[in-house]
Amino acid sequence: MRYTRPPMFTGIVQGLGTVRSLGRESVEISLPDTLVDRLQPGASVAVNGACLTVATLSTAAFRADLSSETIARTTFASLHVGSRVNLELSITPTAGFDGHLVLGHVDAVGRIKALFRDGAGWAMIVAYPPEFRGYVVEKGSIAVDGISLTPYGLDGATFRCSLIPKTYERTTLADRRPGDPINLEFDILAKYVERMVRGVHSD
Repeated sequence: MRYTRPPMFTGIVQGLGTVRSLGRESVEISLPDTLVDRLQPGASVAVNGACLTVATLSTAAFRADLSSETIARTTFASLHVGSRVNLELSITPTAGFDGHLVLGHVDAVGRIKALFRDGAGWAMIVAYPPEFRGYVVEKGSIAVDGISLTPYGLDGATFRCSLIPKTYERTTLADRRPGDPINLEFDILAKYVERMVRGVHSD
């Protein structure tokens, strides 16, 4: 039996798509020119950090099915026709690895508390559900709408991220405003450590 590796991502956005249509069970997203020839039916693509499977391809666009779990655990319910979304294709064994290991499994929806200029770049304060505070590590890794970022300034309910101009300009963060919901995926390594520690204490 052949083993199929689950899709993985790095949190490095490769392009921006635009929602063409959105229903309760599927979404159609236009593709930037740089990704048009790189997708095929059955391929995995992270859309704002949520791993979706390409169901069909049309001219410069793809359609993916949406499960009730995806709708419930992500910000897809707040998208609309015309919304821009971050896109990243799953990595291959020979691809470079510039961000951190991202599975495309959204853990929680957070909210932007503040987004403001900070020197040449930007700074963002994100509020997240407090039950996940054990996964947020100072100077660790976190995927915010599929973007690999480094949290700092933790207070148990919020964290800060610094955004270089390239990250701000080439992702959907340029569209975001305080109060907007965002998908969060916490570092898989932190989850495994927490799981192992819990297992030790339960023995």
